[in-house]
Amino acid sequence: MSQRVLITAGASGIGKEIARTFAANGATVCVCDIDAKALDTAAKDIPGLKTIVCDVSKRQDIERMVAASVEVLEGLDVLVNNAGISGPTAPVEVTDPDQWEAVMTVDVIGTFHVTRLSIPHLKKSGAGSIVVMSSVGGSFGYPNRSAYCTANMGLIGFAKTLSRELGQYNIRVNVIARGAVGGDRIERVLQGRASAEHKTLEEESKAAMSVRSLKRFVDPKDIAALILFLTSEAGKSISGQVLPVDNDAQTSAY
Repeated sequence: MSQRVLITAGASGIGKEIARTFAANGATVCVCDIDAKALDTAAKDIPGLKTIVCDVSKRQDIERMVAASVEVLEGLDVLVNNAGISGPTAPVEVTDPDQWEAVMTVDVIGTFHVTRLSIPHLKKSGAGSIVVMSSVGGSFGYPNRSAYCTANMGLIGFAKTLSRELGQYNIRVNVIARGAVGGDRIERVLQGRASAEHKTLEEESKAAMSVRSLKRFVDPKDIAALILFLTSEAGKSISGQVLPVDNDAQTSAY
């Protein structure tokens, strides 16, 4: 039987590439996203893709989405927690508290609710797998990125706890610590950091590359390929791990 996969924030970017990769390898895939228009586009681009509108900052939306996803998939084998926002770029003392709390609501609390509601269905799989999308920002503290770093550190702790709780049910849990992924998002982050640190965008871009062994941003296809491996039979002995896909970015908060 093909894998039944649920991916949050799967209508575009990394999430869409993960969905495309699973679908291309025979999985039945359902993605949720807050952007209904992007979901429609994704469904046209990826044959057989199931889609559900969901705002992961709202518990009732999540409850409805997980139930609907399991119904349309006829079960659940793989959960990819990809939804997240990066939040403000500012020193703690001047950070907008509403923006800071929004990051916790989406990244941490949203992931908690999606996961807790998915666990009963993953137990029935017999070979369930959970992947939590975090960041290299979950391993270091960085100036002006307190919400982002706090959320990503929390996600790593959450995933490691899950791996210990769920191993007895043959459910594996791993974390992807992604580095800076090429695209519009990293351009916005670079601009935000440049403004916060009174630098030019060019200076901040050079700084981002200076800490990388491989002088390029991460390709979403590489993240998707690793997730496919981790959740396959080939990855059956890997659980509780934080796996970086960051072009060897030792000290980057992007």
